[in-house]
Amino acid sequence: MAKKMVLALASSGVEKLTVGGIILSGAVAQDMEIKVFLLLGGAYAFRKNVAEKVQEPGEAHYDKEELLSGFQRANVPYWLDYYKQAKELGNVTFYLCGTAGKIWVSDKPEDFVDLVDEVCGIGEYISSIEEADFHIII
Repeated sequence: MAKKMVLALASSGVEKLTVGGIILSGAVAQDMEIKVFLLLGGAYAFRKNVAEKVQEPGEAHYDKEELLSGFQRANVPYWLDYYKQAKELGNVTFYLCGTAGKIWVSDKPEDFVDLVDEVCGIGEYISSIEEADFHIII
């Protein structure tokens, strides 16, 4: 039986989204069943009109230009590419927090990048944590 992981994205900072994508890639490589929950900041980052241009660090002490040039120097893909590839290669389901969606634009998956599978409430998130082998919140 495949191990289960819940990855909750609560930040819209580019460094945190990148870390989440790297963790997600590793979990897919381990053949895990993964549920990704887009919470407040994560929901913001996955909006259709936002996702392709998120470049701001979430931590105030990071120098944006230094961070982005470091990503480029280390050949780190754009954060969204990790999520797209994981969805193509593995058993990954993306859930949009309904409240977060309403705060930013709507609770309709079509207003977010096409990775979003469904909208849910906090109960789905809590139930998924209870069933998971691993829970990571970023």
